[in-house]
Amino acid sequence: MRSKPDISLEACTYSHVLEIISNKWTALAIYAMEDGEIRYGEMMRRIEGISQKMLTQTLKRLERDGIVNRKLTPAVPPTTEYSLTPLGESLLPLMTALKVWADQHLDTVKQARSSYDSLKS
Repeated sequence: MRSKPDISLEACTYSHVLEIISNKWTALAIYAMEDGEIRYGEMMRRIEGISQKMLTQTLKRLERDGIVNRKLTPAVPPTTEYSLTPLGESLLPLMTALKVWADQHLDTVKQARSSYDSLKS
């Protein structure tokens, strides 16, 4: 008989937070704003490989979650700038820790994958 799971996706606050930040585009958008306010077009140029649709969806989701502020300046053409809210800024130390970990361990992970794959071939 299988025991009842002790990690509930509904009740686990950690799983809800992972839902917010685990998407690669979300993390890259947060990194793009770590130095302060940034225009939409500049963010598009900074994040390699992201489509306009994906960036828009990512920023809307982060705005809905209270992590990003959006400021529209009516001009010709209108400008839109994004920045992290205090809640978003509170994520920066965690995101920076992940970035440091990746810098320190990515080569080891790649080696492990290569070894694993060569054994499975």
